[in-house]
Amino acid sequence: MAKTLGIQRFSIPGRRRILAALAGGALAMAAPFAWAADGPLRVVASFSIIGDMVKEIGGEHVALTTIVGPNGDAHSFEPTPRDVQALSQAQVLVINGMDFEGWLPRLIKAADFEGAQVLASKGVTPRQLNDAAHGKPSHDGHDHHGDDDSGHVHHGDVDPHAWQSLGNGMIYAENIADGLSLADPENQASYKKRAQAYIEKMKALDVEIRQALDAIPADKRKVITSHDAFGYFAQDYGIQFLSIAGFSSKAEPSARDVAAIVDLARKEGIAGVFIENTTNAKLVEQVARETKAKVGGTLYSDALAPADQPAATYLGMFTWNAGQLLYVLQPTQ
Repeated sequence: MAKTLGIQRFSIPGRRRILAALAGGALAMAAPFAWAADGPLRVVASFSIIGDMVKEIGGEHVALTTIVGPNGDAHSFEPTPRDVQALSQAQVLVINGMDFEGWLPRLIKAADFEGAQVLASKGVTPRQLNDAAHGKPSHDGHDHHGDDDSGHVHHGDVDPHAWQSLGNGMIYAENIADGLSLADPENQASYKKRAQAYIEKMKALDVEIRQALDAIPADKRKVITSHDAFGYFAQDYGIQFLSIAGFSSKAEPSARDVAAIVDLARKEGIAGVFIENTTNAKLVEQVARETKAKVGGTLYSDALAPADQPAATYLGMFTWNAGQLLYVLQPTQ
């Protein structure tokens, strides 16, 4: 398989081989706005994944501030005075939307922000929360634990984690390029060129992941994760993710919920369990002990890793996650 991205770090040789094989109108404006070219366009991104996309597309023409940083949990985030100040000085705000940033309206009001808002997810086909879980019928009704009246974060009627599809990532890139271009027409050619190069990398990685998964039988592509953040990834690649919690990482599953997941994992021969970088690992470790399933390490769902780690970029995150999953799902030699 062609090596296109060149990101390679794993402590386990099998994972290193897999990763090396893999690595190889969006603008909603409060008022008409174009930034005078007296310096970089000041842009605020709502969380780290969106921030990395803005960085890739904006390059030197953008001065970026990211509100929820690496390993940050956007579900439980609370804005600080520093965030208010950053947004009050910004010309453009780039967000995911789909009710993901529940704290954002309060921040916009506190900052009295009247600049351009770029909705990165505009045009994405949303995954409905009442759809069959991960493209397959729910076995026990335990796939949406966070969507009750217990104080957990609600996401309306759609799954907001649309960036977990590279196809959607391409839509995000186009929307961000369009938004930056409208706010800063002088550098439109640069934004469009960088976005297209970025999209080509996404296309190449998508092909590599699909080719790698071809060797794994469809009925063996079953894993457990902390919360339900990988539905779009599941739809793209035919992997069944069983989540211990619901769509919000703040959801607290009951003992009955955990027992049901353990029972289901035993019945269906789950290949492995994964910890997410923004969630508590204790429940995942408990399920792994009780099912004797392989522990697959960390997956990145709602936030990137710090700058010195392989999953510190959107493409790096996707490459890392795919490598982790393929290592666990591949047949035992």
